[in-house]
Amino acid sequence: MSLERRFSQLDVFTATPLRGNPLAVVHDADGLSDAEMATFARWTNLSETTFLLKPTDEGADYRVRIFTPGGELPFAGHPTLGSCHAWLAAGGQPKHQEQVVQQCGVGLVAVRRDGGRLAFAAPALKRDPVEDDLLAQVVDALGLQASDLLAACWLDNGPKWLGMRVTSATRLRALEPDHGRLKSLAKVGLVAAQDGAGSADTQFEVRGFAAPLGVEEDPVTGSLNASLAQWLIGEGLAPSQYVAAQGTMMGRAGRVHIAKEGDTVWVGGDVAPCIEGTVRL
Repeated sequence: MSLERRFSQLDVFTATPLRGNPLAVVHDADGLSDAEMATFARWTNLSETTFLLKPTDEGADYRVRIFTPGGELPFAGHPTLGSCHAWLAAGGQPKHQEQVVQQCGVGLVAVRRDGGRLAFAAPALKRDPVEDDLLAQVVDALGLQASDLLAACWLDNGPKWLGMRVTSATRLRALEPDHGRLKSLAKVGLVAAQDGAGSADTQFEVRGFAAPLGVEEDPVTGSLNASLAQWLIGEGLAPSQYVAAQGTMMGRAGRVHIAKEGDTVWVGGDVAPCIEGTVRL
């Protein structure tokens, strides 16, 4: 039997509605089946839709399941910040005042409140080399030249991305990938140091292509930025604090705030509420 459940739609990684990455959130989702969640996520047709549930781990404040139009994810960044914001706005009370603990497919994820901004602790990153043949196919599908590529590796912090460092942010912004080919190859996340043609308030430009999940280009991607930050900072290629731009070529102005403190990389962003109401599911 369908029930009316609280529904929120928010824009994440922006303080200005319609300029970040939208997220749909269904509250009090206990009792929904996997199929019902997947069907609703396909219907919203957003890059991610989340479902808030009672936690099953006593260390968590809430549990979230994260769906793309193509399936479920164990973790994702903008759904983490958006879901936490929605849970708090609906009256959620964390066990510890200084942080909220989210339970999801990768386990427990800490989310802290940094003034008016939320930030999640990046999950542990696993890096692996990329097969030469696959990399060559991806480079071609992206419309890159081999000389445009500085480095590539698999980045896995729950979601798995083929991470690529590109020589120029201007070159990165100009890419027009063959999404049909990428769909059978890999999710691809690209980063380049900002240049004079980019936004003055950011140090890096990021683009994320997730055709295998039914999302050609993701406006702003927290999990990808988390793994890119761990890679870049770990290699001494980025400072311990920086801001990345994403979504530029989609007319968005996503801003991802990175801060490494001790062994933890925090990935932060603003959240702008857009829609509040109910959904019948």
